[in-house]
Amino acid sequence: MRRSVVPLFSMIALGCFAAPLRSQEPGVVRLDPLEATGASDKQARAVRIEHGTISLDGALNEAVWSTAPAVVDFRQKEPDEGAEPTSRMEVRFVYDDDALYIGARMYSQNPGAIQAPLGRRDQDSEITEHIRISLDTFHDRRTAYSFGVTANGVRIDSYHGTDSESGDSGFNPVWEAKTRIDDQGWTAELWIPYTQLRFNAVDDQVWGLNISRVIPTLQEEVYWVVVPRTERGWASRFGELRGISAISPTRRIEMLPFVVGSTTMNANRDRANPFDDGKNLLGRVGLDMKMGLGPNLTLDATLNPDFGQVEADPAEVNLTAFATRFSERRPFFTEGSDLLSISHPNVFYSRRIGSPPAGRVSGDFVDQPINSAVIGAAKITGRLRNGYSIGVLTAVTGDESARAYSLETGEITETRVQPYAGYGVARIQKDLGNGSYASVLLGGVRRQFSGDDDPMRDLLVANSLVYAGDTFFRLHNGQYEATIAAVGSWIGGEAAAMRRVQMSSAHYMQRPDKDYAQLDPNRTSMSGFSTQASFNRVGGRHWLFGTSIKIDTPAFETNEIAQLNGADGIQPGANITYRETTPGKIFRSYSLRVSQGMEWNWGGDRQTLSTGSTLNLTWKNFWRTTVQSTRNFRTQSATLTRGGPLMGSAAAWSGSLAINSPSSSSRTISTTLSASSDELGGWSRGIRGSLAFRPHPRWQLSASPNYSRARDSQQYVTTLSGGREEVYGSRYIFSYINRTTISTQVRAGFTVRPDLNFDLYMEPFAASGRYFDYGELSAPGSIDRVTYGAAGTGTTMVVNADGSREITAGGDPFTISNRDFNQKSYNSNAVLRWEWRPGSTMYLVWQQNRSARDPISNPVDLGDPFKAITLPGTNILLFKTSWWLPVR
Repeated sequence: MRRSVVPLFSMIALGCFAAPLRSQEPGVVRLDPLEATGASDKQARAVRIEHGTISLDGALNEAVWSTAPAVVDFRQKEPDEGAEPTSRMEVRFVYDDDALYIGARMYSQNPGAIQAPLGRRDQDSEITEHIRISLDTFHDRRTAYSFGVTANGVRIDSYHGTDSESGDSGFNPVWEAKTRIDDQGWTAELWIPYTQLRFNAVDDQVWGLNISRVIPTLQEEVYWVVVPRTERGWASRFGELRGISAISPTRRIEMLPFVVGSTTMNANRDRANPFDDGKNLLGRVGLDMKMGLGPNLTLDATLNPDFGQVEADPAEVNLTAFATRFSERRPFFTEGSDLLSISHPNVFYSRRIGSPPAGRVSGDFVDQPINSAVIGAAKITGRLRNGYSIGVLTAVTGDESARAYSLETGEITETRVQPYAGYGVARIQKDLGNGSYASVLLGGVRRQFSGDDDPMRDLLVANSLVYAGDTFFRLHNGQYEATIAAVGSWIGGEAAAMRRVQMSSAHYMQRPDKDYAQLDPNRTSMSGFSTQASFNRVGGRHWLFGTSIKIDTPAFETNEIAQLNGADGIQPGANITYRETTPGKIFRSYSLRVSQGMEWNWGGDRQTLSTGSTLNLTWKNFWRTTVQSTRNFRTQSATLTRGGPLMGSAAAWSGSLAINSPSSSSRTISTTLSASSDELGGWSRGIRGSLAFRPHPRWQLSASPNYSRARDSQQYVTTLSGGREEVYGSRYIFSYINRTTISTQVRAGFTVRPDLNFDLYMEPFAASGRYFDYGELSAPGSIDRVTYGAAGTGTTMVVNADGSREITAGGDPFTISNRDFNQKSYNSNAVLRWEWRPGSTMYLVWQQNRSARDPISNPVDLGDPFKAITLPGTNILLFKTSWWLPVR
């Protein structure tokens, strides 16, 4: 049945709040994106000095510092917004032909209590007293660089690609800072060479500026320009740094060659395996390069890159039809990533570059590549004087082959499992003022097959294209925000490859009860469209709200270059929030948010309907409490049967309670309790937490344990033929499953000095699952199942010794294999990191991967994750060193 439903909650919210915005009465908001920016009129001034005047030691004992005017007019943002800082601060700026120097004196009422543990670059800045200088070098009131240093000399840096204080910590320029702690507080000297900055080629520079200081022992945050708690913005609010003149952007050519050597040792090596000689010694060389393209653009390139020092993804057992979206951790792809993405979530996902090969081989022993090797990649990022920002990324991955060995024949066969592929994405953004912008994006993938008879043609699409545009408007001095995005997609390839796409979990076009956008086995191309829009009130003292809608056509497909779990949806949503940001007798702040979400497919079937609420409380002592609840109503799911007909999705509720200590404390703790249940008897209970502390200023330790138990009531098992006519002749088999998951992520760090660190990551993991009460879908759209062996169903079920089930249910008997599991794993990554000279880094890495999986249903207990540490596994030792070679 088709439905035409207007989300009532969405209309109420939009009507109540958007209607006044259309009014033209005096004093009422007008939707003009070019209104006043709210920028500060504060100014600081830099003084020119002779080259070599300053010796960077943190002492501030050079006479030139006294010639520069000091910035002293700071105010608190926390804990008392607008109040005078507890302790004074003086910041001065001087410069020469090559670099900007910053000298800062931070006074303290109790210098002996300064909280400044050592740590790795960019790490744990919230718990460490530090100063941060933010520079909008283009003076575009949107982008900025931040350079900071802790009282113990640990550097902090980030790039702000949008008008937000939250920046990209993957930005790692080559610069220096020195500090000293004395009886008055502490001092800092920063040296920032122009080679690490982009700015316009003009005689007199005017840069946006903000300065901040964090004093964790007092829970105090101090700013030169305070952005109020009830407002948004960052670079758009900056004051100005003037006085810098007669400097020129440099060519900024930097070469970073590196060498890597590694060995892999397998503890449970089978000597009959011809692919494992017990050594597996590998060596490689590569090159990273950074070069300025004029004063505004930067080219980054990498040839034969290596990411061996990157931390592994968390362990998991995924029983769904959808891949988990893990965060990007590779430095080349994280830096500047904001310039390659738009507000739509399904446009670009950089982890598609170098993903595991699509092909598989089988044999007694198999040598299968884990990932597709990235041969090389390059990107151009920057901002032009006319308000345009540019981001371009290209990458090439190699073809991969897998080898299989047969004990019977003694032969090794080699099979191609991934062709060469080229990836590209380009985005151009135009600033419209006041933080507003418009942008267009074009991306694509092209695969190079070996010929017309290449079997990979039937497995992978040959070409993929995505084109998109989005606009963001900041209205009424930042109190309101509106976003509109539109995305088109096109893919092309052999009919067999296109059939795989149509039948994938993102589309399920083979559904037998579907009367639109159906599977076409002869199709060789497919195009689709997606759009989303939102309008939100984000500023104001008490009341906030948001409305949104996202529409995906059934053939929208971007999984070659992005991640899309499902197309074919119309998703309106709305939320409303009441908040208080002025500290009171009990709470420093609190907020209550109520939201509603829903989705229909293009056939009019309601896929989701939920309501939720979130209560956030920040107590006077800075502890935080969050209470969440969600109610999911019964709907029709197009994905539960994984290509079969619609099936009812059980109504459910869920809730959680989280308690967090102040993030600025040297000892932090958090705990989250969660629970859920559904109408079919499914349930879950879980507890997770984290504990982080520093037993010594050089040591940092943390642990994040997780324990959960659940009973899933609609776990898909398999689809078999021989079903009843009313379910289209197939058996869509489900079961209940009892699951237990226990894991702990442990991190330890030891800092010898700011440029020499040791980091250890460990994750013991255990999970188990027991399947029971097998049954098949009784009718399309139903939530009910015919449970095998249950009285009155006319079916029987016999459990065999190996855990498989022999089923008789009308027609011929059939067997369901044992799906129970008991899985343990242990992954660790130990990294010694030494920046042996500015920009040049040496790594010594030891990785461990241990795992075992058994087809038994015994639930894991608290000791099982740690038993995984003794399992046989793989040890990888890796050495990598790089040399930073600036070319002037």
